[in-house]
Amino acid sequence: MNRDEFISRMTKDEKLVRTEYGFSQDQMTVILGVSKKTLVETEKGRRQLSWPECVTLATVFSQSTVLQNEFGGELSDMIRAIAFQDTEVAYPPTMGGKVWWRVIEEENGYRIQQNVLSMHYRLLDPHDGRMMSSFDLEEVREYLKSLKK
Repeated sequence: MNRDEFISRMTKDEKLVRTEYGFSQDQMTVILGVSKKTLVETEKGRRQLSWPECVTLATVFSQSTVLQNEFGGELSDMIRAIAFQDTEVAYPPTMGGKVWWRVIEEENGYRIQQNVLSMHYRLLDPHDGRMMSSFDLEEVREYLKSLKK
């Protein structure tokens, strides 16, 4: 998934999330920091959310069933994968991916996992530390190979 696809899916889900939480359009404009006109145009399909609006929606509504079912759990990891594409990042430890992740490959304690809904990948070290995230499996494999050198 790339940034444009993420924005498109978040735009489609915004009204469902607003409804899920029982907020009026006026309340949602305050929460997202947008004008009423902007929100109405978004919900009518006349414009897409911006990247910052998507990140705000995902962050504020991280417990949304709509978003978790759309993207496969909590969205912060996927947002980082999109935001940090082509950037080296030192990630903190994870909980090992017990629910939304499946192991693709495992070697010497390192695991490549794939999110079962969003389909993005991550590389975990032997202590469940996230080493990288990407939508490109070959990029993750190459990173793992580079660790052996």
